[in-house]
Amino acid sequence: MQIALTGTPGTGKTTVAALLHYRVLDINSLVRGGMNLGQDPERGCLEADMDALAGHLDSLESEETVILEGHFSHHFADWAIVLRLSPAALRLRLEKRGYSQSKIRENLEAEALDVILVEAVDMCRRVDEIDTSGRSADEVAAMIEDIIEGRLYLPPGQADWLEDFFGR
Repeated sequence: MQIALTGTPGTGKTTVAALLHYRVLDINSLVRGGMNLGQDPERGCLEADMDALAGHLDSLESEETVILEGHFSHHFADWAIVLRLSPAALRLRLEKRGYSQSKIRENLEAEALDVILVEAVDMCRRVDEIDTSGRSADEVAAMIEDIIEGRLYLPPGQADWLEDFFGR
């Protein structure tokens, strides 16, 4: 089974994935490793080759649970766990990463408008949503393991950042 661990950049996916007791595939590393269509001149990032990624992931035969980690991993799974983070905390993380102000704004808007959550709901048969605000990586990892093991279900609707972001 392949489960997407997805969310806006900066919500904690990579940090939390490193703590999980499952096999993790970093979708972004696959893109950097050659599964791309080149540089997007407008956005300054690699453009993922979605067909190549889908083919690669479909070819992986495994009886174990595999976590697909990345902000567009929900395109390749039937189940997604979406990490969310308050815009104020997200801004700080993206600034620390050296994101440009326009890239920060783009990601804050995406988080406030639930872009990845909505995509996941449209594409996946099951979606869980975790608000990571104020939670440690260990706590979020434990929540994910509880979700996967069937001890916890967090349906979409756990976070609403519209007023936080646009109401000011």
